[in-house]
Amino acid sequence: MLPQKRPGLGNMFHNGNATILGATMAAAWLAIAGPALADPPVLGPFTYDGSQGHDQDTPVGKYRQILKTPTATLQELEVHVTTLNPGQWSHQPHHHYNEELVIIRQGTVETLSGGVWKRLGPGSFIFNASNSVHALRNVGDTAAIYDVVAWTPKGAPPGANTPIAAGQ
Repeated sequence: MLPQKRPGLGNMFHNGNATILGATMAAAWLAIAGPALADPPVLGPFTYDGSQGHDQDTPVGKYRQILKTPTATLQELEVHVTTLNPGQWSHQPHHHYNEELVIIRQGTVETLSGGVWKRLGPGSFIFNASNSVHALRNVGDTAAIYDVVAWTPKGAPPGANTPIAAGQ
């Protein structure tokens, strides 16, 4: 015996319209959630006018995020500028999967690199290799300003850019 048809929406499931209802619901869900599920746009040619940036105050100085986005070959490219007040640390010794290049513009810093503290000034740079323990502190009498360029390759594990305290 065939199931009885019921009036109203129930008929949709008994007369073959379930597929239409399902497709309509899926389309509505994708219209709402789709943009959130899509990959962020890939960075193409890019310039940055330093006079247009905005610094955010931090407990140790200032921070200016310039970009943090995927590129054609990277899961993420991040560029920021840090101003570190005298006597302050940017962070305690830690490591992470991504690699970074730090370019000192102004001031005198000490950096933990390869297990050794090294003193550096303007024009110097630091390469923090993947998972190498590193840290940076301002040992001068004036603010230290430095640029950071960090990159994460495509296929990096989830949480790759999360700092992990040294020794963990």
